Amino acid sequence: KNGSPLNIEYKVISAFIVFVICALGIVGNVMVILVVLTTKHMRTPTNCYLVSLAVADLMVLIAAGLPSVADSVYGSWVFGHSGCLCITYFQYLGINASSCSITAFTVERYIAICHPIKAQFLCTYSRAKKIIFGVWLFTSMYCVMWFYLTDIEELMYEDVTIITCAYKVSRKLYLPIYFFDFGVFFVLPLTLATILYGLIGRILFLNPIPKEKVKNGHKDFSTRDSGRKNVTKMLAVVVILFAVLWMPYRTLVVVNSFLQEAYLDAWFLLFCRTCVYLNSAVNPVIYNAMSQKFRAAFRKLCSCGTRAQAKQAAYKEQKRTAGAVLTSS
Repeated sequence: KNGSPLNIEYKVISAFIVFVICALGIVGNVMVILVVLTTKHMRTPTNCYLVSLAVADLMVLIAAGLPSVADSVYGSWVFGHSGCLCITYFQYLGINASSCSITAFTVERYIAICHPIKAQFLCTYSRAKKIIFGVWLFTSMYCVMWFYLTDIEELMYEDVTIITCAYKVSRKLYLPIYFFDFGVFFVLPLTLATILYGLIGRILFLNPIPKEKVKNGHKDFSTRDSGRKNVTKMLAVVVILFAVLWMPYRTLVVVNSFLQEAYLDAWFLLFCRTCVYLNSAVNPVIYNAMSQKFRAAFRKLCSCGTRAQAKQAAYKEQKRTAGAVLTSS
């Protein structure tokens, strides 16, 4: 059938799309982590949360995206029982940690802009690290339940046995867990973000800080105000894309929860999954497009890599030349 997971057209297209998104996303998120950890001026509380988000997105791409490529190629689960449990655990850990990281930097932005005096001792790099540790500890413990809720299952599809990694419990028993997940890790973060970014927007755009001229080479208020606006816009775009790209999958699961027979068209499922993987891959592109500091740091990281390769090539050529001289002598 057209749209069957066994259809060769579906296999090729799904494997190609997901692999390209995952490959680019993995490279981009690794670069985000590297530029923040290796560049001193990039180690800010906000960027600390962005590193947490990048790690969570990497987890989604590696634990959800890459296994789905294998699923598309083989048409069956190939990672066994242990792989099913561990991969499912890390999928949900990455998804939930990314949601909590987005919530954390939204609250941090709100305090930094709407309560600047409190921000001096609340929005610090050390406190951000403690909050991130708490986020990962909470999500790591919360996601342990997936070790008990998933298992491999054999299904007959067009006279072919397909092994799947699926939920061990019935849909009715799974519903309370899903709706709790849906509320805590999707609806609540977006509701909070909508309220807080509304308050932030009122401060930044309706009541801007008065402009002053640059004196003695120091940054003026208007420059700082512009920088805060740019950072806030960038983070708001991250939140908006999170909402838009997760919406098809979340909507599908909600609708299927009330249907007698779940809607599982392979092409539509591919669209929903692709949106999720795209959400985990697109953030480094946003940082590069909207943040001059990230753009410069990315460029510096790439140029360092190019220089290191050039030095290595020159060293190898020097050794080869030296070896040739010794041989000829």
